[in-house]
Amino acid sequence: MISFLRRLVNTKFHHIDKSGKPCDFKILDVGAGNQSASKIKKLFPSCEYHGLDLNRDTNYINLDFEVMNAFYELDLTKLELSIVPNNYFDYINMSHVIEHLNNGDLVLPLLISKLKSGGYFYIEYPGRKSLNLPTMYDTLNFYDDSTHVRVYSTAELRPIFESNNCQIISMGTRRNWYYIIALPLRAISSLIQVGKIRGNVFWDLLGFAEYLYVKKN
Repeated sequence: MISFLRRLVNTKFHHIDKSGKPCDFKILDVGAGNQSASKIKKLFPSCEYHGLDLNRDTNYINLDFEVMNAFYELDLTKLELSIVPNNYFDYINMSHVIEHLNNGDLVLPLLISKLKSGGYFYIEYPGRKSLNLPTMYDTLNFYDDSTHVRVYSTAELRPIFESNNCQIISMGTRRNWYYIIALPLRAISSLIQVGKIRGNVFWDLLGFAEYLYVKKN
């Protein structure tokens, strides 16, 4: 029951569940920090987890190599991904990475080539609406994070996926109603943990993020 609830309230896990893939799927997690590998392996212990990130600085991004099947230390902006196997993955997750890339529109086709036919791709990023949100600790406005370099949109990304043999399953503004309902509790938890309310507590209520969930033909 606990594992089911964790998957239900987390956007990344929720889309993995909806894919209908067996639990031994192969996943490429683009942006593997914040102990993402441990979280996914805890819920899907039979999956084959491959992480990709800019560097191995574990003090900064909390990479947990011990539960990874493979790790690729890559600067995506260089457009050199030959070390990552082609047509191999059942699922690619790219959450809050593309906004850090000035050429994300060129990176996406390279990542799609790593996906099997019938595989799924989930991408999430701050949408244009984030440009007009108030500034807040831990990012509510796009420019709260100085490493954000480009604003993307579903209108821009949809044709990229479709021209690379993918069909759109769903897309739009991220609205996780479990996060919205739990907003008061999440705000209190943030105050207890860091003495401030994090901006991401309000992401789903205010429509900070956009997403696309696609399937490769």
